Amino acid sequence: MLILLPAVAMAGEWRGNATADYHWFVNDGAFPGQEKTYLSAAIEPEYFTDWNDGYDLFTFKGFYRKDQYDDERSHADIRELSWLHAGDDWELTAGIGKEYWGVTESLHLVDVINQTDLVENIDGEDKLGQPMIAVSLIRDWGVLYASVLPGFRERTFQGVRGRPRFPLVIDTDNPEYESSRKEKHIDYALRYSHSIGDWDIGLSYFNGTSREPRYRITAPTVIVPVYEQINQLGVDLQAVIEEWLWKLEVINRTGQGKTFMAAVGGFEYTFVGVFDSDLDVGLISEYIYDQRDTTFNTAGAAFSGVAFQNDLVIGARITLNDAQSSEILFSLIENLDGDGRSYNLEASRRLGDSWVLSLEARGVSGVTPNSVLSSFSQDNRVRTELAYYY
Repeated sequence: MLILLPAVAMAGEWRGNATADYHWFVNDGAFPGQEKTYLSAAIEPEYFTDWNDGYDLFTFKGFYRKDQYDDERSHADIRELSWLHAGDDWELTAGIGKEYWGVTESLHLVDVINQTDLVENIDGEDKLGQPMIAVSLIRDWGVLYASVLPGFRERTFQGVRGRPRFPLVIDTDNPEYESSRKEKHIDYALRYSHSIGDWDIGLSYFNGTSREPRYRITAPTVIVPVYEQINQLGVDLQAVIEEWLWKLEVINRTGQGKTFMAAVGGFEYTFVGVFDSDLDVGLISEYIYDQRDTTFNTAGAAFSGVAFQNDLVIGARITLNDAQSSEILFSLIENLDGDGRSYNLEASRRLGDSWVLSLEARGVSGVTPNSVLSSFSQDNRVRTELAYYY
């Protein structure tokens, strides 16, 4: 693709990061071959260049990780490889890119374009690059976004030796597709967004292969992912009213068994300058609702494997506002049906101009055998990451 760019575009900018991380698990693994500690290293180079007085931009972002034990977590990806052309009130993007939708903290229900890179982290924040052609029309009455998605990316899963993972092995070599075109099915997405006073409003529609697979048991110890054709309508709302930040995401989806609705919404209230200091503390609360059935089906029918259906999220975000950009985020998700809880702690601090040290702790407790989270009951863990940015 670079050979198509004008000569002036060659003088771009390289940047990126290299990381080393260490996973320590509190308990021994529940399955053979699992270890108590894991080391891995990753590199994420980025290249940017623009021309035509900044109206054209080329972006490349690669990724590669090598894991000590899990062959599935050792993987490479092109996160972005795209050309963007900006007009006076419109934009065109072509190539491999990322398009993020959503406002809530605990889940991103409306975010359906990019596939989740689950081997990177089970929080769903890491995404694979998505082939796309997208147009955005920017008007006074809002922004209208439309994209054609000509290639599907399968979800990544931990390998047999990876942690945490499902109790049965997920056979990523033999996925099932509803469409006869399989990963070559062409998908479509639309979104309208606008700001009205304190409110940011998003309305979205997606038609195509679901990025969130269901699963089917095909052998006593084997599960295959099932990628079905879906139609999804989504709404996301966000309002900033003084120290309050209100958030809501709602979806309605057809094509994966019964039509279902799911929603997550809540608020974040920030105490600014606590005790006359530079410290800001944000209190977070959200509620998660999902109509899908989580029951594992051994009769060959596909099941969803969704973890949260009737759950309360509480948490806190602490921002020190210091020279090192120190931040701490804690959250607890409590199942209101008595199926246990999961918790998460994330902290980061810059070391000098180029280094960032991050700490992450995740775990579950009190989960019942019927809970999707029960397979992670032995996988309470701490992850330390040191990143160098160049």
